[in-house]
Amino acid sequence: MGWDAELPMKVEKHETPERLVVERTLYLRKYSLTLNRERCVGCELCSIVCPREAITVSPAPKEEGKPAQKPIVDVDEEKCTFCGVCNAICPFGAVQVRIDGEEVMPVVESESFPQLVKEIYIDSSKCDVKCLELADVCPLNIITLKALDKDGKEIEDISAIESPSDIQISIEIEKEACPCCKVCEFKFPPGAIRINKIFHGRIRIISEKCPEGCRDCVDVCPIDGTLYVGEDGKVHVNEATCVYCGACRIACPEDAIDLQRIAIRHTPVKSGAWNKALEKLTSPERAARELLAKGFSRARDSVWRRLGWGVPRG
Repeated sequence: MGWDAELPMKVEKHETPERLVVERTLYLRKYSLTLNRERCVGCELCSIVCPREAITVSPAPKEEGKPAQKPIVDVDEEKCTFCGVCNAICPFGAVQVRIDGEEVMPVVESESFPQLVKEIYIDSSKCDVKCLELADVCPLNIITLKALDKDGKEIEDISAIESPSDIQISIEIEKEACPCCKVCEFKFPPGAIRINKIFHGRIRIISEKCPEGCRDCVDVCPIDGTLYVGEDGKVHVNEATCVYCGACRIACPEDAIDLQRIAIRHTPVKSGAWNKALEKLTSPERAARELLAKGFSRARDSVWRRLGWGVPRG
């Protein structure tokens, strides 16, 4: 688009297979939203919480004989206000909002929306050289393993090291892109990686609705092995690694997936905007429980302060 006839601004939208970029240029400021399509899994989270309904997610066209492709996310450049809600809620780190080239999350900075809490603990001392074989266990390819010598320098040729005890293993996880599925925790030696899930919930395949032989939801699930086709030809769930993103629900052609989010780990926030978003992401009942818990916590803290006991932990 060109310059608006009445308002001093220019709105543009650019798309490639790798990126979707929406830009709004004012005389004194430039806003942009970038969707990294390589990181985006086509889940429903950003579309659910967008306050302007500027984000839509739809199933990708199905080609006969080929696996289902992940749902398509689109952004309406006329509706987007670059508030950063989509950035804050995306567990895959697929969205970035910038103002004048600087990455920002306006709704977080204004304390009207929380950030997701990603608790990822790494203890590389639990790993030996065999862990290097686990480099590909992450379904999103965001784990980097390196062999280091005693001085912390990367070892290019492990075979040249005389003793395995001279090798240290470095584990790096791209936290921004990690949805906390726990696959690595289960695959690595006990204690090497510990992860707390962001989203807690329940997911159930409605067997009578699930078409035998259909695997569209399996194809689009970003976490390999979470959904699988059993011997009965029906889809089954391994909830231990489910991140409750909802990509499967969008791809399902028969509405055969019952997905409910029960709780979300997030930073403290006092805002009606988050309360509404939480209600959409979970349910009115779950949102009410969180508000009740917050109210109790504030009342407890107030009593403790009046008694001179400080603020209780936990």
